[in-house]
Amino acid sequence: MKFQAAVLNRINEPLVIETVEMSALSPGDVLVRIHASGLCHTDLEVIQGQLAYPLPIILGHEGAGVVEAVGSDVTQVKVGDHVVCSWNPHCGHCFYCERDLPILCEPFSRHQPKGVLLDGRSRLSRDGGPMHHFSVVSSHAQYCVVPESGAIAVPKEIPFDRACLIGCGVMTGVGAATRKVRVEPGASALVIGCGAVGLNAIQGAKLAGAGLIIAADVGASKREQAMHFGAHASIDGAAADAIEQLKKLTGGRGPDYVFESAGNEKAFRLAMEAVRPGGNVVFLGKVNVDRDVAFRWGSLMGEKQIVRSSYGNARPRRDFPWLARLYLDGRLLLDELITRRIALQEINSGFDAIRRGDTIREVVVNP
Repeated sequence: MKFQAAVLNRINEPLVIETVEMSALSPGDVLVRIHASGLCHTDLEVIQGQLAYPLPIILGHEGAGVVEAVGSDVTQVKVGDHVVCSWNPHCGHCFYCERDLPILCEPFSRHQPKGVLLDGRSRLSRDGGPMHHFSVVSSHAQYCVVPESGAIAVPKEIPFDRACLIGCGVMTGVGAATRKVRVEPGASALVIGCGAVGLNAIQGAKLAGAGLIIAADVGASKREQAMHFGAHASIDGAAADAIEQLKKLTGGRGPDYVFESAGNEKAFRLAMEAVRPGGNVVFLGKVNVDRDVAFRWGSLMGEKQIVRSSYGNARPRRDFPWLARLYLDGRLLLDELITRRIALQEINSGFDAIRRGDTIREVVVNP
């Protein structure tokens, strides 16, 4: 079948809307007609060359739509189901999957950086030449094909443009506080960086029953947004007395939990300096994988617990329907995460907004 997709042909050039072709489904494949696809900063990293993937490639890993067809072995979803795509499909039986670490699934880790599905093959082509998948999704298109473990059925009542957000930013942030470290009721939590992931870490801390949630960001408007999402207090993360402010808010000790989601060295350092002795730091942001990051050695002392979380300890078939239901019950804000809805043909303007830093989520909506 042929369909339209936003293709990245060369680094630091605009995406081009082109006609691409999808081959016949393999037994474990699910064909999804994409109705909404969120633009994530990770997509921009590929565009700018900070994250290396083979080209040409169809980006997008935060997609939602309707199942159009399934392979002969698929049993978890059926034609007509509304699904959210998971960018971390997993085999379920490799070394890491058996140890309850699907984020490290070996077929996923081996094949997705090469722009192919878990079986090592692409289903995409253009004019007979190769086309690559991004993070086993490629949702900036009219259609995508994913493995069965990457298609997660959600209630049909949730609109697609909100459902798609669950697949990356919402799961990563909410899951960090509720699944990865499990914030205790009454605990204090600091969230550094109040973009899409940070705002959802705030929501996660609120859902977990945190007694004090503090937002830190260099932007006043983002600090204001954070209050709407559940923060009780906010500080300028770049202030010279940021640590002193945090100690005053937390009985002189520092926060019990710190979620870093700004993705820069200053934020990493602030997280380690701010957390109380014996507290927990969760690094959600990232920089170039080859870049060195320095800490004051003393900031690592005091029995602090440090973890990296890429997907909020997600178990998508458990968590995506749960998050959708939280939204439908009025306990999770999703509408407020969407800054703008755009057509596929406007996708480059959406990435321009991400570059400027004046958006939470741009969402491509297909009719």
